[in-house]
Amino acid sequence: MKTYTGQSLREMYLGFFKDRGHKVIPSASLIPENDPTVLFTTAGMHPLVPYLLGEKHPAGTRLTDVQKCVRTGDIEDVGDERHCTFFEMLGNWSLGDYFKKEMIPWSYEFLTGEKYLGIPSDKLAVTVFGGDDTLPRDDEAAALWEKAGIKKENIYFMPRENNWWGPAGLTGPCGTDTEMFVIRKPKCSPTCNPDCNCGAFLEIWNDVFMRFNKQADGSFTELSQKNVDTGMGLERALCVLNGKSSVYETDIFEGAIEKISALTGKKYGEDEETTKAFRVLLDHTRTATFMLGDEKGIVPSNTDQGYILRRIIRRAVRYGRKINLPEGSLAKISEAFIEYYQEVYPELKINREKIAEELNKEEAKFTKTLQQGLKEFEKCINGIERKNAFMAQSNPDYIPEKKIGGKQAFHLYDTYGFPVEITDEMAKERGFEVDLEGYKAAFEEHQNKSKAGSEQKFACGLADHKEATTALHTATHLLHAALKKVCSPDVQQKGSNITEERLRFDFNLPQPMTAEQIKAVEDMINEVIAQDIPVVMKELSLDEAKAEGFTGLFEGKYGEVVKTYTIGDFSKEICGGPHVESTGKLGKFKIQKEQSCGSGLRRIKAVLQ
Repeated sequence: MKTYTGQSLREMYLGFFKDRGHKVIPSASLIPENDPTVLFTTAGMHPLVPYLLGEKHPAGTRLTDVQKCVRTGDIEDVGDERHCTFFEMLGNWSLGDYFKKEMIPWSYEFLTGEKYLGIPSDKLAVTVFGGDDTLPRDDEAAALWEKAGIKKENIYFMPRENNWWGPAGLTGPCGTDTEMFVIRKPKCSPTCNPDCNCGAFLEIWNDVFMRFNKQADGSFTELSQKNVDTGMGLERALCVLNGKSSVYETDIFEGAIEKISALTGKKYGEDEETTKAFRVLLDHTRTATFMLGDEKGIVPSNTDQGYILRRIIRRAVRYGRKINLPEGSLAKISEAFIEYYQEVYPELKINREKIAEELNKEEAKFTKTLQQGLKEFEKCINGIERKNAFMAQSNPDYIPEKKIGGKQAFHLYDTYGFPVEITDEMAKERGFEVDLEGYKAAFEEHQNKSKAGSEQKFACGLADHKEATTALHTATHLLHAALKKVCSPDVQQKGSNITEERLRFDFNLPQPMTAEQIKAVEDMINEVIAQDIPVVMKELSLDEAKAEGFTGLFEGKYGEVVKTYTIGDFSKEICGGPHVESTGKLGKFKIQKEQSCGSGLRRIKAVLQ
């Protein structure tokens, strides 16, 4: 039996599709730029949405990559055998090029070929779309699988909830899919199928055949081109291919497991509680490492991506305490992941010091109040238990209360830094629940009082390509250039979000801007607007763009051929977004607010009037 490492699987996958005319493109940032409805890149297709919708990709119509992703909907499940918040997604795309009759035979060849994964064909099962009131079942996909070599009895027609891939957000490309499974053991019953939880079938790959675009009202329109979007989760695939029972038993986690053992004296697998603590530490430290090392500069905070980062760091600290992990250890565990990934994701090595500094800072901040917070939590539980005991004495029919009040949960968050999700998880461990609606009410009341709750929450990125957002996107180029000229040449964009009403721009600066600097930036931008300078786009190789002095905000997401935008001698940037034809179309630029959004980071909100 072959043994696979993360690196060998990456190289094999990319090589397979490179040999079939695909251009290898680098992973994009964890912060999506083209989907404001989600906080993180949750799938390989997120950075490619404009191209799936018909825009020309500089690298062509056949692409392949390994995309770093984060999914946070199942954080409380991390600690079991398979859940991870960070993962790598192997993928390939056809942008209006090939479709089912090419992709399905290629999928079969990669899965079964001796040069590749070498899985026996009788150990493979597939599912295809079974049809509904809106679309017929996918007999074409089923016939292609049978022709390739899959036994007819191992081809399953499944309902829409199993074989339809839709966008993580409100809108975007979507379509039917076909999923591939490794058969690990006999079926539990004659009706057992890949949707059964008995463990007979383990998913390894997914091919999505995109024909539709989901609209905000829930309707679907036909795309201008048919696309293929595939996804093979690296960690899950390694687990299946190496016959392991857990994703944490692959080479990815070996170094970090050894580090935790050395720091705690505990062994992974020695008992259930210890194993869960190891897994939470492994997953959350790895995710925090990638968030902190990302090119868009995520840091812990109380909003958006920063809140998720803070939550997983604090959950890691809490589980570390269960196995006597010394304070200041997360950065040491993180170092094991940086060593493992630094050749694949060099941004981790580049940001090594920042990663360690932020982990140590956040760990120290939480550790300082953790003991007091845990005491306060126990007081909540004990108070409820005393009330239950008293009421039961006077009323035999009394039903014990097992709920922590919303205001108590908010007090734990506001005073002791406990994200409500951690309070909720601790409560469940004790057989209690949290009044989450009451917590939300207390939180909103606090926000209203502080006048900080009226801002609409978005992820960084461009909401759409309407005229207003296109103008604001172009204005961010002018803002970036002006900040470099007025504040410091070291200013770099660390994130952005654009709606029809305003732009939000995050950048590095160690101190607040002065009133004079804010006015100087506004005046400089409005002068460029008044000159009505043409916005010139030109496609160049990445090396040519660098040589000509173009600023690559997030170069990792671009291919070897990039789009460059020049605005006179004022701004030269690599960018994939939409732009106006000339600056005169922008109107008057006005900064509404300049504020902190993290350690060493500032945020500007501005409008065009």
